[in-house]
Amino acid sequence: MKELNTDIQFLSGVGPKRAALLKSELNIHTLSDLLQFYPYRYLDRSSITEIKNIIADNTQIQIRAKVISIKAYDRTKKLILELNEKSIKKPDNLKFNAISRLSIMVADNTATCSISFFKSLKFIYNKLEFNRTYIFFGKAGVFNGQINFIHPEIDNPDNNNFSGQLTGIYSSSEKIKNAGITAKMMNQYMQRALNLCLNEIQESLPEYILEKENLVPLAFAIKNIHFPPNIDALRKAEKRLKFEELFLLQLALLKHKFKNQNSRASFVLSKIGEHFNSCYNALPYSLTSAQKRVIKEIHKDIKSGKQMNRLLQGDVGSGKTLVALLSALIAVDSGYQTCIMAPTEVLAQQHFKSIGKYISNKTRLALLTGSSKTSERREILEALANGDIDIIVGTHALIEDSVIFKNLALAIIDEQHRFGVEQRAKLWRKSTNNQYPHILVMTATPIPRTLAMTVYGDLDVSIIDELPKGRKAIQTIMINDSKRTAMYKFIRKEIAAGRQAFIVYPLIFENEKLDYKNLELGYEEVIKAFPLPNYKVAIVHGQQKNEEKDFNMSAFAAGRAHILVSTTVIEVGVDVPNASVMVIENAERFGLSQLHQLRGRVGRGSENAYCILIHGNKISNESKKRLQLMCDTQDGFLLAEEDMKMRGPGDIEGTQQSGLPVSLKIASIAKDTFMLNEARNLAMSILEEDSSLSLSKNKLLLLQTQKSKYIIKDYSDIS
Repeated sequence: MKELNTDIQFLSGVGPKRAALLKSELNIHTLSDLLQFYPYRYLDRSSITEIKNIIADNTQIQIRAKVISIKAYDRTKKLILELNEKSIKKPDNLKFNAISRLSIMVADNTATCSISFFKSLKFIYNKLEFNRTYIFFGKAGVFNGQINFIHPEIDNPDNNNFSGQLTGIYSSSEKIKNAGITAKMMNQYMQRALNLCLNEIQESLPEYILEKENLVPLAFAIKNIHFPPNIDALRKAEKRLKFEELFLLQLALLKHKFKNQNSRASFVLSKIGEHFNSCYNALPYSLTSAQKRVIKEIHKDIKSGKQMNRLLQGDVGSGKTLVALLSALIAVDSGYQTCIMAPTEVLAQQHFKSIGKYISNKTRLALLTGSSKTSERREILEALANGDIDIIVGTHALIEDSVIFKNLALAIIDEQHRFGVEQRAKLWRKSTNNQYPHILVMTATPIPRTLAMTVYGDLDVSIIDELPKGRKAIQTIMINDSKRTAMYKFIRKEIAAGRQAFIVYPLIFENEKLDYKNLELGYEEVIKAFPLPNYKVAIVHGQQKNEEKDFNMSAFAAGRAHILVSTTVIEVGVDVPNASVMVIENAERFGLSQLHQLRGRVGRGSENAYCILIHGNKISNESKKRLQLMCDTQDGFLLAEEDMKMRGPGDIEGTQQSGLPVSLKIASIAKDTFMLNEARNLAMSILEEDSSLSLSKNKLLLLQTQKSKYIIKDYSDIS
């Protein structure tokens, strides 16, 4: 492994300065890192295009042509040199600082075209010989009515270094390019690294897996991912490397899950008694089949004696809170306490009120937030410690050191991605008797199944994929700014009917001055369109103090304001059944999942609801397609799948914590879903036979999962 671990600066042609850039910009520190830096696309240089067949659409093509003239022009576009069949001798005293452009005329058997150079003129001039044939590779355009290439790559067809096949293109940056590290140079670095290291590359998967999955050896894959002689070799290399990435990730996640399941004892919550039954029997409507299924899944976990670690996914309005409450009541019937933690006071108060509607007087419920009065807080803390509170709903206040439970057995975290790792860890450690509380984390952000099994691969996942009967679809339309007057007229009509409206601006990062200005200007415009005393407009954004934000949100929720102008801080948690209109400004700047979350803030009452997506006049076809998909479907999971395909997995929840537990270098959660399922099934079957990977045939797998990149964050610990 000596060569593979060599610092990148010692590779021929790199040196300390370029090495520093490769390390800082591309995270390439060693030759091993370099060889695992895979091309993101390939140029097909296996075919030659005849000049007569060139289509000038700026696609990259390759021609084989002979130089028939060389012209040099100065900065005034004056011709100062011309070499052709009548004059082929190059002058010795040519002053290159006086030349601004070289124009080369080339020809094959079908036609002629021109090639222009504006940089490296001396090098190009010395390289090209009149009446010699070269391979030119670049983008074909038009200049002066003729096919023209600008700065194409030049290769000698007789040179052994010219591959004439598939050429890898690698990710780069402006700093990398400015340092002179070109695409061609990256290929040269890869070739030199392969020459040094290929014999050192050791197999990382057992032979039985290679045979079962029909995978090529690792050395073959590494060589052919960088320099594939043909498409078939490239596909084999891609399959091997992608499968290995997905398989080892799933193996690490599932191994962690198997370990926790076998080692962590928890409270046995099996009793379904008076608290549960009184709530269930008093429900004004029947649970959906999806809700019933998920409650059974949770009950099976919490009565097993092993710690439950479950992610509950449910679209907006699917009834997650009720499922969480019924699960909490099983804990109460079994003699234990439950806490429900929400990210905002508004959401905590909302949960407290809605839960209070369903439980009997015998179920002792409390609310603890930062706004709780000192005397009230003292009483709550004492009652919690004594076991006189069955269910407590709260915010971050629940994780303060002063909060002590008598017998916390179930911790439920709503919109879990809004909490930091340490915050969540503090909550579940509040359990007593050295037993682990059961963990139920909930999200209203639909996460594609493939992403859920990767981001939360060591958790069990329950999905409420069914909305309650009678829930009306939200009518969604997209408009441009020219329809604003008509939109305001429509909102006035809704307000006159007793409804309310949200108007949301894309303040994506709270320090974006431009976005903040747009929000302020938008607020002023809304006030002009909806003036006092007939209309009241509230505003909420992330730069406000919590007290001001909560006051304005509460005013809207209570119906004291007709319109709430806001940023995406209202994406989660505000339940205002009276709100019937959601307006989203610059909707093209949001992802589909975020748009769907915002849309879910309306349509919570019995009246018709509307979502209006306003887009700018300059909108791309892709953005228009995304917005049209919003208009065409209410299915959050379908939208999440499309969002992942368009934006990548790291942005699905719109938070930094939504990234993958292991960085994938070549596989794609969005595109390689079938392979991901295959990899997970294989990992599962191996661990069912050998959960500790102690069998001799799995020695390589154990070594791989012990590498630092596969030490998975313990989501059961931090949720």
